[in-house]
Amino acid sequence: MLGDDLEKLPRAHGAPLGTARLKAEPEDFIVDEELGFPLSGDGEHVFVRVEKRGWTTDQVARELGRHCKVRPVAVSYAGMKDRHGVTRQWFSVQMPGQEAPLELGEFRDGVRILELGRNRRKLRRGALLGNRFSLRLRELDAAPPAVHQRLARIARLGVPNYFGTQRFGRDGDNVAQARAMFAGEFRPRSRSLRGLLLSAARSALFNAVLAERVEDGSWNRLQPGELVVLDGRQSLFAAPDIDVELRRRAMLRAVHPTGPLPGRGGMRPEGAVAALEERVLAQGSDLLAGLEAAGVEAARRALRLRVSDLSWHFERADVLCLSFGLSAGSYATVVVREVFDTVER
Repeated sequence: MLGDDLEKLPRAHGAPLGTARLKAEPEDFIVDEELGFPLSGDGEHVFVRVEKRGWTTDQVARELGRHCKVRPVAVSYAGMKDRHGVTRQWFSVQMPGQEAPLELGEFRDGVRILELGRNRRKLRRGALLGNRFSLRLRELDAAPPAVHQRLARIARLGVPNYFGTQRFGRDGDNVAQARAMFAGEFRPRSRSLRGLLLSAARSALFNAVLAERVEDGSWNRLQPGELVVLDGRQSLFAAPDIDVELRRRAMLRAVHPTGPLPGRGGMRPEGAVAALEERVLAQGSDLLAGLEAAGVEAARRALRLRVSDLSWHFERADVLCLSFGLSAGSYATVVVREVFDTVER
């Protein structure tokens, strides 16, 4: 089973406790990027922090480029943000020796500029400390004592770091399109779309491996032969043996086991971990071959997602408010699915 249908993937903390509605209003889903580094104050890149409602990240990037009269390649951002919600994120616009025709306040209907600054380097994908989420779940149908207990468990243990449904396209057909692209039956209309399809293929394969480790209970436990990553960082190291100190660090969620983002080269696990990955990935052999042929470089991703500073309260008996932080590239919806079945909007 490939991992592009999140609803079919196993949960780590038990069956959903009930149902809830997410994103009934934009203010029910608020995301704040945490940049993680100070701006230099000078340089050729104008950094723009915006708040958007009803816009995709790409749409805002294109509008900034048109307004500043620069090519699309001159505008960059660290990560994609949902259009259905209130999202605050950074963009950079390369404008050497030019003043940016931007000012604080309303930029477009649904887009406000919150901050402006300069930096010597462009904003690169993934260059974030993380994201802070504030969610409101409505029409809740679940027993509050059970919800408190489940959320406390998640705060202590984390959740499986699945890629969310957003990665697989509005209609969930990105992996099917990737297969067609690899078979030469479909040519993406842009480099951006090609990149999205490649990412969807890798994400589905990663989710499939993670699902297997959720099933066998090892998604949050280090195994001999594991490739281990430091929490919130890309630092990766091999662990042929798991000693007491490494187990202690894993219990503290300072390090995590990893799963594959397939492609060419890269580090590989050993032993039983390698055997499990090879068995699961064989189900998507066409995707593996396509990713290698496309020249995608292999990488690793943490199997476990630490949910930092998780807090919650019931606004009413049927309305729950959540606040928490996640590392860059992770999804709030995979936290919520460990508690509820959700309906969006």
